[in-house]
Amino acid sequence: MNCNSSMHLPLAFAWLSCLTSLTEAKLTWGNTKFLMVFGDSYTTTGFNISLGVNSTDPGFVSSNGPNWVQALRDTYNVAGTKVLNLASGGATIDSALVTPFLPTVLSVVDQVAQFKTLLASKPAGAQWNSTNTLFAIWIGINDCGNAFGWTNTTQPAFNKVLMNRLTTQLDELYSLGARSFLFLTVPPVNRAPLFLEQGHAVTSLLAADIENYNIQLSTTVKQFQASHKGVETTVFDTQPVFNTLLDNSKTFGFSNSTGYCDAYQNGTPALSTEIAPCAPVSTYFWLNSLHPLFTVHNALAHAISKAISA
Repeated sequence: MNCNSSMHLPLAFAWLSCLTSLTEAKLTWGNTKFLMVFGDSYTTTGFNISLGVNSTDPGFVSSNGPNWVQALRDTYNVAGTKVLNLASGGATIDSALVTPFLPTVLSVVDQVAQFKTLLASKPAGAQWNSTNTLFAIWIGINDCGNAFGWTNTTQPAFNKVLMNRLTTQLDELYSLGARSFLFLTVPPVNRAPLFLEQGHAVTSLLAADIENYNIQLSTTVKQFQASHKGVETTVFDTQPVFNTLLDNSKTFGFSNSTGYCDAYQNGTPALSTEIAPCAPVSTYFWLNSLHPLFTVHNALAHAISKAISA
């Protein structure tokens, strides 16, 4: 309704309608008060919601320094945003579809169940609402990485199964009040040492699976938004960030972008640790066979903060 054309309505109703339309504002990073996060080892900070909404991160992350969630919270936080991170290392969308490396890993299905049990009620310290809370989901790395070689189905067919299951979790979050969503695509992990070591046939097959997964993710998000009133979504494509850094690794100061140092793979005591004959840990792209370092996560977080600030 155009507020200037409200003369045909009762005055009070007209003013109420105008006020409502003027106060509905898109959620951006600058006015996000709570960030609810779901994902895997690229995302987890070890935060344990079972210990309370003000629990601290235990300090271990897969990036040997601040990951993208911590960088958003601590470096690019412009609104005092509080982060509640439910991600679990090794997570898949549903453990019943793609089995994680340990039975204790919480899938996205499990993480959403945790949210429903512990956060949907808006407890003290996490009194979020639909207008000030962003729900961020980065999942699919392990789904693709564990299932891309399966021969009992096709990659597109199985990715469709995964998207259908993810949609049920989005529906659940929507029913609990979630309205603003950020999705991250699967990065080019086909370029990680774990898969490079297996040869071109493997990396090509995985790359094709990731491409299809990301296409289906974008389609799923569009369909979800179209079928749910009041939903805002952003799909952030991680591929350009990763590929730009990898393709121009020397320019960006990476001493090694295809391998990793065995001495560093389980983490180091400092961000600048150097153990001969390896270069300083901070100059590697990959901490180990699959996980990029904090420098990559920082670049990612900076790009994300820009994308969700518009």
